[in-house]
Amino acid sequence: MSAIKPMAVEDWLKNLALAPKTKSHVRSLMHTIFQCAERWELIDRNPIKLVRVKGGTKRLKTPRVLAPDQFHSLLPFLREPYRTMVLIAGCLGLRISEIVALQWRDFDFPGLTLLIQRSVVHGRVGDVKTEYSRDCVPLDPALVEVLMLHKARCVSTPEGWLFANPATGRPFHQEEIQKNHLRNAGVEAKIDGDIGWHTFRHSYRSWLDDTGAPLTVQKELMRHASIQTTMNIYGKAMTDSKRQAHSKVV
Repeated sequence: MSAIKPMAVEDWLKNLALAPKTKSHVRSLMHTIFQCAERWELIDRNPIKLVRVKGGTKRLKTPRVLAPDQFHSLLPFLREPYRTMVLIAGCLGLRISEIVALQWRDFDFPGLTLLIQRSVVHGRVGDVKTEYSRDCVPLDPALVEVLMLHKARCVSTPEGWLFANPATGRPFHQEEIQKNHLRNAGVEAKIDGDIGWHTFRHSYRSWLDDTGAPLTVQKELMRHASIQTTMNIYGKAMTDSKRQAHSKVV
């Protein structure tokens, strides 16, 4: 451990065939590991403190945003339960790790609210992404109707998972659904470019913006710790909204 040098780690990260943001995540994990070693007095200092990742906060490509009619065009090409999962993603803006982790006890249907309190990644049940992600979100009655229909036909499990694989009784793996169903639906609907689960979260933020919802409300609905995250990372306005705003100025 004492042989690890900051510049050597930087060179190693630089040569990895990964996106800058992923390299930044690798650097953060290494920092945490060496921080433990420093606390346990196995090393005198954490060498990763001095490691920099160029462009670690930048995205390589602009996040995809769907127009409402594009979102609707996807639905006929998705079979259940994937169609219901996509409707939840589009109507609530949840992360897919939160969607596959939903249990029926998380819902207060009389009060029209949903408590987000866990996530599932690669089949592992864990905590939500941040403390601000653990929050209640409102449920519209139209979405409740969709959920009630799903409840009548979904696989029943002791834990009460909304989206359990019939073969295992455990939550679905989101990567397989994206690869085998979402992308195919996008092709069938003649939507250019790849569609992933996070496409719906970005789209939800843009649709909120299009309704004229205040930024503070958008931040709460997105469950972000900072309003800067809402504005900077998820702040891509829809093309039609930009065009209308521009036309009003002209």
